[in-house]
Amino acid sequence: MLHGLGDSKESFAKLARQMQLPETVCISVQGPQPLPFGLGGFSWGDDFTFSESSGTMDYDTGFENSNRLIKEEIIEKALIQSCGYKSRNLLIFGFGQGGMAAVSSTLAFKTELGGVVSIGGPQPSSILSHSDGPSKNTTPILVIGGSSETLIHQSALTHLKKSFNHVEYVKWSRPGDNMPRSMEEMTPIMKFFARRLHSRSGIPDDATDLG
Repeated sequence: MLHGLGDSKESFAKLARQMQLPETVCISVQGPQPLPFGLGGFSWGDDFTFSESSGTMDYDTGFENSNRLIKEEIIEKALIQSCGYKSRNLLIFGFGQGGMAAVSSTLAFKTELGGVVSIGGPQPSSILSHSDGPSKNTTPILVIGGSSETLIHQSALTHLKKSFNHVEYVKWSRPGDNMPRSMEEMTPIMKFFARRLHSRSGIPDDATDLG
């Protein structure tokens, strides 16, 4: 689980407990870069730049450091090599800049993961969209954005559909790319998790996994 720009792992650790996903281990990861000027919180970007028009901090500032952390240190070394998880059983949930980091690290990983959920996090501009065909990433992705004032506009969806084979889009009825505020908004996320999570409940220990 990847928090938004300026946040930390604690808030998403709380969210993980509230979701109560069955037979699932949730890991809330903290962005590798602390914000400058004593602002508090952390970033997934490689750099810090500010928008000239709004004065706010830019989201899309490169994700090489985050790719190394998520793809190499967490997914490959910790979860797959050390803990024995299969890549198909790993899902990434990201919000805002954390959603962009989720998309970036998934495209860098190549092998199919269980899925990606990105709320308000489009594909980073530093990643060229793949052409149609077998080069597309096979990890399913659920991307969510507001009805307006959103980073998930039509061109962002076009780029994602060029890079991923399976893109599901949900547009909320309110403006802005914010975290879910109601059960109605949380429902498509929980349905996506339900489709993609592998449950072992009631399955014999010696059963063969064909997925």
